[in-house]
Amino acid sequence: MEWLQANFDGRDLRDTVYVTANPQLEENRDQWDIQLHETINVWLEDGWDDETGTVRAETMTEAALDASEQFPHKRLVVHYMQPHYPFVPGDTDFDKEHLQQIDGEGSEPSAENVWAQKFRGSLDVSQEDLWSIYTDNLEYALENVEDLLDGLTGKTVVTSDHGNYVGERASLIPIQEYGHPRGLYDPPVVQIPWFEYEQGSRRIIRQGDG
Repeated sequence: MEWLQANFDGRDLRDTVYVTANPQLEENRDQWDIQLHETINVWLEDGWDDETGTVRAETMTEAALDASEQFPHKRLVVHYMQPHYPFVPGDTDFDKEHLQQIDGEGSEPSAENVWAQKFRGSLDVSQEDLWSIYTDNLEYALENVEDLLDGLTGKTVVTSDHGNYVGERASLIPIQEYGHPRGLYDPPVVQIPWFEYEQGSRRIIRQGDG
């Protein structure tokens, strides 16, 4: 949420279309000053997958490519959920309940999230297995990001809104942390990738309906 607020709140982004699997911007729209040309909430627009309890990465890629065609003179911000749990490739159930109750009408997740369970010791999954499941989810996402890159022209940046603790020790209090707790800014959560990819000519960006 910090990344969203820092990059969207109070900024003139009327030349930008935000394609998202993440509900947090919509949940905070009344508190923030949002000026986007268009927000495409894939998680609300038939993109939600009940079986996995999330928006699948291939669904996001398809939605982003559709948006690129629909808005040829706008920048795109495409916000995948993965590698955030639920872990799509994994045959797991401990990660599925937390987000399943989100419906866009103010409902809250009904179960404790994966990282809180692990932090409190109530999740019977080893740190090594959790890391393996997490990286499998990342690789699944990146395969679909590659498909998106193949379909876009111009310059595209692949990055992340944050990293993730998976058992690393925090600097303020040297205990093992999980997830991305607000207010902790150690390397596992702030060191993120930045990959630039270019092919073909760059689009002409315009504000408004042009």
